[in-house]
Parts: sequence; structure tokens; C-alpha cells
Amino acid sequence: MKNKRLILALLAILSSSHLLWAQAKTPKALFVIVDGISSDVIEKIETPHLDAVAKVGGYTQAYVGGEKDGYSQTPTISAVGYNSLLTGTWVNKHNVWGNGIKDPNYQYWSIFRFFKEQFPQKKTAVFSTWLDNRTKLIGEGLPQTNHLRIDYPFDGFELDTIHFPHDKLRNYIHLIDEKVTDEAAQYVRAQAPDLAWVYLEYTDDMGHGYGDSPQFHDAIRTMDQQIGRIWEAIQYRQKNFQEDWMLFVTTDHGRDPKNGSGHGGQSDRERSTWMVTNAKDLNQAFKDRPGIVDIMPTLAGHMGVHFPKEQAFELDGVPLVGSISIDDAQAVRSEKQIAVSWKAYEPKSTVKVWLTTTNQFKDGGRDLYHLVDQVPAGQQKLQIDISQYDSDFFKIVLEGAHNSLNRWIVK
Repeated sequence: MKNKRLILALLAILSSSHLLWAQAKTPKALFVIVDGISSDVIEKIETPHLDAVAKVGGYTQAYVGGEKDGYSQTPTISAVGYNSLLTGTWVNKHNVWGNGIKDPNYQYWSIFRFFKEQFPQKKTAVFSTWLDNRTKLIGEGLPQTNHLRIDYPFDGFELDTIHFPHDKLRNYIHLIDEKVTDEAAQYVRAQAPDLAWVYLEYTDDMGHGYGDSPQFHDAIRTMDQQIGRIWEAIQYRQKNFQEDWMLFVTTDHGRDPKNGSGHGGQSDRERSTWMVTNAKDLNQAFKDRPGIVDIMPTLAGHMGVHFPKEQAFELDGVPLVGSISIDDAQAVRSEKQIAVSWKAYEPKSTVKVWLTTTNQFKDGGRDLYHLVDQVPAGQQKLQIDISQYDSDFFKIVLEGAHNSLNRWIVK
């Protein structure tokens, strides 16, 4: 009888293990940047396909531009915004200050580099209306990125003036967006890359050309239809294969407050953006107006990417899905002290407070951090005595159980 019960118990365990294995789904991630749409506009235009995605996950207002008037203030310019998403850092770190992309600091890795370094066998794809996204921002093939390769690039059509002759109305960009969208939808449906980026430009062109106008609004409606085709392909994969797709759709900057034709400054409208996602278990950080830098660690978490501590200490974003310990760090220096504060989501957990006066990381070196204190997260503030330091520069890191935050003190 005992042997029979033992056998039945073992069979139950094996059956349960098999069921869990059968239910395991392969994580996939795809993010879309649609260029130059402020939150006030997206909220008044009919976007049924974005709404369908948000119904599964959520919609939120967001921001770009770093800390206004602070050390991380970041131009509200396209390539700058893309790189803030790719690296999870603001411009004071990634060093892309404009669309010329003159000198990116590749010490701050993109999501693609983290992913391929840890999962070299998995597949990546880029579908883009601008070649520089892959060659300069991601830095494909460069020694500075360890010769990173994108498995499936689909871009560069803006250089093909035979098939896409340039016209003053910028309709050729619309045609390229259509080609990029169709290929992305087809490739997701047939090949299901593990990590993919889709970039669509036409909305920004209409914003520049016509400002707040019917032409701009029509371009947004067209973009929504393009998102619908990609979303349909993702739904097909999820229905027919054991795959768990995370989709994020966002924009890189808003519009100027005067007439919507420009951007680049720090007005509320230029900084005001939005996010749409199908992700479940969205946390309070998602609801509290996240930054574009928060998307990268969110995608990484979904894909099982691990950040080594030194690199985690540099990230400016926090995950928008699942548990986070702390958020909204602040640091203010007086003559002999730095007053540090934060918001606690897990008050009973512990926060380690680290300090360094160097920034060797940006040049490929290591910063020697000093552990200042360990305090309950619920304390939400700490005074750091800096009287023994002869420095005008400090990096403070708050290390929580689930995420880290960092602040700089710059003269």
C-alpha cells in the first residue's frame, strides 16, 4: 500500500512538472517608436488599434527630456530620444545630443547589446525608416559595441531615391513607413524574432510640415493602422505558438506649444509623451508618468536580461512591470551634506546607499563605491556627510531589493 501511494505521488509530481513545462511560453519583445506625437494630440485622435493594445495592458502619459534644468536635461530631439530608450539613460550618459549622432558613448549599452551578449543564439530585428538607428545608435559592427550584429535588418530605404524618389510633400517617407510596417508584420508572423524594434517617421514629417493640422492628424490615424497590422501579427503568434509577447509603442518627443511645427526645447508640450503596452502586471511607476528610459529595463526584465551591478547602477530607468522597491530619487547638496530622498513602494525592505566621487564608468573604467548606510526603505530620506570629501562631483546610488536609482551632484 505504501509503495502504491509513493508511485501515485511520483506520478502526480511528474504530471504536474510536465504540465508546467508544457505551459511555459517563450518571451518575445517588440517596441515601436512613432515619431513626434505629444500626448495631448494622441488623446484626441481616434486610434482604435492603439486602444486595442491598451485594453490588454495600459496607456499612460509619459515624458522625455530628463530632469528639466538639471544635470540630465536632454534635448527633445528624435535621435536623442531613441537613444534614451535604447540605453535606459539620459543624454549626460549616452552623449547623443542631436540627429547628427556625432559621438555616442557606447559604454552605456543598448538593450540589443545586453540581449545578444547574454543570449547570442536568439534573434534580433530592426525595421526602420532611418538607417542611422542601426548603424550609429545601436552601433552595429563597431568595435565599441563588440561588433554587435542585428540578425535581420530592414532599413536604409530613405537612401533609395530610385524606388522612393524624394518629394517636397514627404510622401516617400509614408511609402517607406508602409514598407517597413508590412515587413515587420510579415516577419513577426513567419519568423518571430526574439527582440525587435520598429521605427516609423511620417508623423513627425507632417508635424514639421504643417504643425497642428489635419495633415498631422491624418498621419497619426495612418500610423494607428500600421500598429494594427503589427499587433495582428503578434496576436497570431500568441494564439498559435507558445510565445509571450511584450509590445511597447511610444514616441520620442512632443511638439512645440506655439503651433506644433517644431520641437527640441523643454516646454511641457515638447516633453510630454505617452506609452501604450499590452504588458500585464503594470506597477505604480507606469501609472505615475514614466520616462522613456523606463522602457529598456522593462523589456530586459521580460526577456530575462540581467544587468551586472556596475551597469545597473548607471541606469536611469526603472521597470514598469512587476515589483519595484523605490523610485523618484532626489539629491540636494549643502556645504557639508547631501540630502537624499526617495519614494518607497516596499517600506519594510532595505535600501543600501552608495557613494563615489569618480565617473570612470563613462571611459570604460570602474568607480569605487563606498557603502554609506543601509536603512529601511520606508525611511525615505537620508543625510550623507561629505565633509571628508574634496570633490565637486558625486554619484549616489540607492540599491533596493528589486531596482536601483542613481543621482549625480554636479557643480
